[in-house]
Amino acid sequence: MGFDTFCSPDRSDPFWDWNRTWYTENPDFTQCFQNTVLVWLPCLYLWVCGPIYLIYLHSHNHGYICMSHLNKAKTAVGLLLWIICWSDVFYSFWERSHGSSVLAPVHLVSPTLLGLTMLLAALLVQYERMKGVRSSGVMLIYWLLALLCATVTFRSRILQVLDQVSAELTDVWRYTTFYCYYTLLLVALFLSSLTDQPPLFSQAVKDPVGTPVCYKCPLEEKDLWSLNPEDCSQRVVPQLVHRWKAECQKTAQHSECKNAQAVESEILIVKTPLKTKEPSLFLALCLTFGPYFLVSCFYKIIQDILMFVGPEILRLLIDFVINSSAPTWHGYFYTALLFSCTSVQSLILQKYFHVCFVSGMRLRTAIIGAVYRKALVISSTARRTSTVGEMVNLMSVDAQRFMDLITYINMIWSAPLQVVLALYFLWQNLGPSVLAGVAVMVLMVPVNAVIIVFMCVVQVAQMKSKDTRIKLMNEMLNGIKVLKLYAWELAFKDKVSEIRESELRVLKKAAYLGAVSTFTWVCAPFLVALSTFTVYILINKNNVLDAQKAFVSLALFNILRFPLNMLPMVISSMVQASVSLRRLRVFLSHEELQEDSVEHQAAAGCYVSIVNGFFSWSRTEPPTLKRLNVCIPEGSLVAVVGHVGSGKSSLLSALLGEMDKLEGTVAVKGSVAYVPQQAWIQNSTLRDNIMFGQERREAWYQLVVEACALQPDLEILPAGDKTEIGEKGVNLSGGQKQRVSLARAVYCERAVYLLDDPLSAVDAHVGKHIFDQVIGPQGLLKDKTRVLVTNGFNYLPQVDLILVMSQGEVTEMGSYQQLMATEGAFSEFLRTYTAVDYTGNNGMAHYKLSQQNVIILFHCLFSVLLCQPQMNLSKLSQPNKEGQNVRLKTENPEVGKLMEADKANVGRVQLSVFWAYLKAVGFFLSCISLLLFLTHHLLSLFSNYWLSLWTDDPVVNGTQPDRLMRLGVYSGLGLSQGVAVFGYSLSVSIGGILASRVLHQSMLYDILRSPMSFFERTPSGNLVNRFAKEMDTIDSVIPSIIKMFIGSMFNVLGACVVILIATPLVAIIIPFLGLLYFFVQRFYVASSRQLKRLESVSRSPIYSHFNETLLGTSVIRAFGEQARFIYESDRRVDHNQKAYYPGIVANRWLAVRLEFVGNCIVSFAALFAVIARESLSPGIMGLSISYALQLTASLTWLVRMSSDIETNIVAVERVKEYTDTEKEAEWKHKCPPIPPRWPTNGCIDIRGFGLRYRHDLDLAIRNMTIKINGGEKVGIVGRTGAGKSSLTLGLFRIIEGAEGHIFIDGVDIAQLGLHDLRSRITIIPQDPVLFSGSLRMNLDPFDNYDDDDVWRALELSHLKTFVSGLPDGLSHECSEGGENLSVGQRQLLCLARALLRKTKILVLDEATAAVDPETDKLIQSTIRSQFEDCTVLTIAHRLNTIMDYNRVLVLDRGEIAEFDTPSHLITKRGAFHSMAKDAGLV
Repeated sequence: MGFDTFCSPDRSDPFWDWNRTWYTENPDFTQCFQNTVLVWLPCLYLWVCGPIYLIYLHSHNHGYICMSHLNKAKTAVGLLLWIICWSDVFYSFWERSHGSSVLAPVHLVSPTLLGLTMLLAALLVQYERMKGVRSSGVMLIYWLLALLCATVTFRSRILQVLDQVSAELTDVWRYTTFYCYYTLLLVALFLSSLTDQPPLFSQAVKDPVGTPVCYKCPLEEKDLWSLNPEDCSQRVVPQLVHRWKAECQKTAQHSECKNAQAVESEILIVKTPLKTKEPSLFLALCLTFGPYFLVSCFYKIIQDILMFVGPEILRLLIDFVINSSAPTWHGYFYTALLFSCTSVQSLILQKYFHVCFVSGMRLRTAIIGAVYRKALVISSTARRTSTVGEMVNLMSVDAQRFMDLITYINMIWSAPLQVVLALYFLWQNLGPSVLAGVAVMVLMVPVNAVIIVFMCVVQVAQMKSKDTRIKLMNEMLNGIKVLKLYAWELAFKDKVSEIRESELRVLKKAAYLGAVSTFTWVCAPFLVALSTFTVYILINKNNVLDAQKAFVSLALFNILRFPLNMLPMVISSMVQASVSLRRLRVFLSHEELQEDSVEHQAAAGCYVSIVNGFFSWSRTEPPTLKRLNVCIPEGSLVAVVGHVGSGKSSLLSALLGEMDKLEGTVAVKGSVAYVPQQAWIQNSTLRDNIMFGQERREAWYQLVVEACALQPDLEILPAGDKTEIGEKGVNLSGGQKQRVSLARAVYCERAVYLLDDPLSAVDAHVGKHIFDQVIGPQGLLKDKTRVLVTNGFNYLPQVDLILVMSQGEVTEMGSYQQLMATEGAFSEFLRTYTAVDYTGNNGMAHYKLSQQNVIILFHCLFSVLLCQPQMNLSKLSQPNKEGQNVRLKTENPEVGKLMEADKANVGRVQLSVFWAYLKAVGFFLSCISLLLFLTHHLLSLFSNYWLSLWTDDPVVNGTQPDRLMRLGVYSGLGLSQGVAVFGYSLSVSIGGILASRVLHQSMLYDILRSPMSFFERTPSGNLVNRFAKEMDTIDSVIPSIIKMFIGSMFNVLGACVVILIATPLVAIIIPFLGLLYFFVQRFYVASSRQLKRLESVSRSPIYSHFNETLLGTSVIRAFGEQARFIYESDRRVDHNQKAYYPGIVANRWLAVRLEFVGNCIVSFAALFAVIARESLSPGIMGLSISYALQLTASLTWLVRMSSDIETNIVAVERVKEYTDTEKEAEWKHKCPPIPPRWPTNGCIDIRGFGLRYRHDLDLAIRNMTIKINGGEKVGIVGRTGAGKSSLTLGLFRIIEGAEGHIFIDGVDIAQLGLHDLRSRITIIPQDPVLFSGSLRMNLDPFDNYDDDDVWRALELSHLKTFVSGLPDGLSHECSEGGENLSVGQRQLLCLARALLRKTKILVLDEATAAVDPETDKLIQSTIRSQFEDCTVLTIAHRLNTIMDYNRVLVLDRGEIAEFDTPSHLITKRGAFHSMAKDAGLV
């Protein structure tokens, strides 16, 4: 009783009085309670939070806010409140000195404490201003709490005044100060809800977004906020990398492995020795993201506890209805309490979800960043096991699965907690009968355990198929040009379809397992309820199932339904995530390149050295390079020569550290520049490709461009050096790509240059220019150390040192003169095939063609000019305005745009998209699914109504006579629900698989039917994204969302029907709440849909950049540009998350408002039940409120699912996007039929032919009229941009002719199907493209030829010895892009393809650029003998290869300049004579 004396010395004012607070019609708190608890509670809050908040403000400085009117007002109000509190203290002292009675201590203590708190509040306001806090949540909660507590006292004071009998108040001063205090609290709350001006000196990102956007206006990229600094890749990824490094180091320390351990990488520091224990990626993820994520656990515990308040209040409400003597205000109090608890529960739940989603977002960012960093440093062995498809899936599918799981992972502990709490309250309600329900749940555990094991197996199989499919799609997109030229689209379409069918078979198994799992878990709550009710009424006939027991239990069973329904989803997500975790761990544990394999301190006298070097592409394979001993002095030019496959390129890879060093030492002093044999070009402007991240130096840039012979190309390109270059340089020729690659190396100014045959793809005169101006003794690089791999022997007399390689060893070494003098294999080989006069005066070697040993080399500029719309044409169309054009180009870079970025559609998703999906599912199956859904929910509704009738049955002699009949019907209804659940789950899943098959096949066919211009404009990342992420959404996400949407819709409709039947007065409120619901839903869906589109669009560039990086890892590493590429990848990921994060916030915004609507419906249902308690039966009231309690969750899910359907159906929209794009002509034409062996002669008749690349461009070829007789050999020559490749494109109809005709053996090729044409003529392209798969598949994907034919083709292409020496022969697996074969071997395989097809027309495109002269001679002899009676068109750079041809076609600016025999053309002294003179042939 201490509080009683504290409040009043005579104990006349007790602290608590039940008769005043509960058992009365007009409740009120005692004066003592008001003066203590209601005053101290807000003070306690501020004094507890204040110190923590001060520490936070001290460590988080957001800038400085100048004193504003708002800040002055806040401070003034705080000081006024402090003055009022102290005036109460002084008044108490005055009262004590003048009064006769003893003053209660509470009148001194409470005002003093309140005054100090108000002073603290005023000081906090000022400190917040100095720390740049514009609005304070801590202070807002304080003022709100203080006002709520004061409101109770305010009501009490008014009641006291109204009850006052005497005319005068007893305590005028305290009444007056309290009313002033209350008014100022209202003002303080209002002021604290306002935002102050922005702070000065703030480090925060200044967002350009300032204008609110109307929901009717579609969101655009500029409307998005910047990411919070703590969510950015720059901060998130290094944390995970650091933790993973620590895990790997810890594992390595415990390992007893004796083998050499991988050295720590600078980018992603991981050790991967052979070890028995694997590092734990799970632990690394927990340590990185666990601390922030643990906050969500705190919110989840509070939410779980509040969840059980609803059933308890329902029990009190039913008691209230039954007990007619209870005061009416009790019912209103329970209703208000129900509304308050559900509202608080909603807010806490949404805060919980926000933390989870942000954690998931950070996790995805970290995984993508870690995979990207790892991809930059994995070894060549690891690259073979982890394909591009798998790495893309790790970034897209696996990272997404982690993000999805983290939202619900807390259910692993929360679900058991909810189950335990539910069972505890059920025990309180029904006693030991609840043990029957527990037994049912226990029995279900092993059933679901078996299902989970099977699902895990299925998941692994599905991911394996998905990886294989994406890998193949990636290769097809990279080699689409070859597929079209060889008419192989159908063969590869069938391969993809075969993989897809195996994937769908696995998905079907998953659907069956999912249906069984759904059946067991949906039936679980009902079976628990049924078994509990059965045992309850059977163990004792006097156990009556009244409304309170039934519906409180039913509410608890409904709570039980959520964890039991969520568990299979969470377990399924965990199974998927565990598979993804294992895949990620394996990838991140892959062996890395040896950082110490190349030392940077060279031996004395050597700038580049290898001592006793043994190197291999894999530690498990025999060494590729053996016994290497090389010493290269500073500033010297070294040439590396040898046959195809002798190890020339491998030597450069060894110097770069790309190979595994088995023995010896490698030292390279200074920085390195690398020019690969196949140029790596970025999807960027030409200028950016050359500068490669270096600062702009205009004079040096111009010097480099001119030295690398790029100036003429810049004049041709529509925007000069600002022209955008497509992926893999699709709009540049092979020679242009190689010159850009060389220019990049030269511009970067490194100490050591490793040049892998950069001159093979350029014209002879251009090659001479580049050697003289760049590589040679007088070139820009004359003072640099240069290692040049080359097959061009005319440059060898000018080099300082020659390395001759054979079978991975350096067989000879020395200067040109030394090697010629030693009479070794090199000199013999050189004398056999060439006659060289070396003149000491100018240092140049002049070739003379021997009469008896003419080397016929076939070269061209064809393959990658396929997409030359931007090239050639501006100059061709306006030859007299070159200077003006060049000036205009530099001023208007938009002209040079090529790639079309993914664009987000706007507005609502068209109904046609939904209709397309329904058609893919099938109308009949859709109707069956809907009918089963309806059946399930009608049965559920009727079973609960049956239960309410049961509870209202009269009790006769202490029992209900019809209880067994009621029980039997109730159980029958429940089992029927289970069958319906199984049926709809299975039908929706199967329908989803059917739709998935149709949509995938349709998209695959549409993309393969697209013309080459489509692939030039569309980044491959966009297409990979469609086949990876969008198809995964259609496979897995859309069917489950449809199930949840229809379920939620029927739940909402059922709940509304029950509530309206029970309490018809709710019909007054529902229209208003419906209007609010409708507006919220419209507002949310419009924003959410567009955010999803923006997020989807910004996802593709991540994969495009990743694909591009994987193709150029060796170049990136050689130049040391890893950090820049990592930064670019991080920037793209952040850009994508910038669209994802507002989606999270929008979901929380929606949920809070929708749950408010649901809480209102619950409250009004309870309120009208209280009002109508006289006429309402307890059973119907229990049924109504138990349904109302479910309504909140159902409403939220309904809108979220309707939004998710719209946002995820965007995947169907994007998959169907390519249906309406431009398509090629038909592959096959039935009429008119062509002869089976057409063409028989190979006669090509071109009449007035012209073509253009785009409708808005001028003709690239014009007025072309020539006739080439069958069996004739014709060379096609001309300067860059003359139209050589354009003619070939027209011949293959890669680009359709704009005018004129081309006849082959009298047949107009425009009337043929594309496959009819392309399969009857053959091309050997400049870029040899291989696909992953067997050698035989690469030669004959249709299996049209038997093994004997294939072996004969290999023999004629000089590969039989190599292939027969392979362990698997024709079944030898080629890696992606044929990377496990040399470029020369790949080129020979392309020759074997041509020999296998053996058509009457052969087009050669620089076919021997990558092979040595000896192999070159063999190839030429093969072509002469095997294609003797065929028409051969050779696009040539090197004129000596076509000097013995029947005729030569010289093109200039798209027109015929000359067409005659080589000897006549030289005699004419025209364009051909000029070119021959440049090449040193005349």
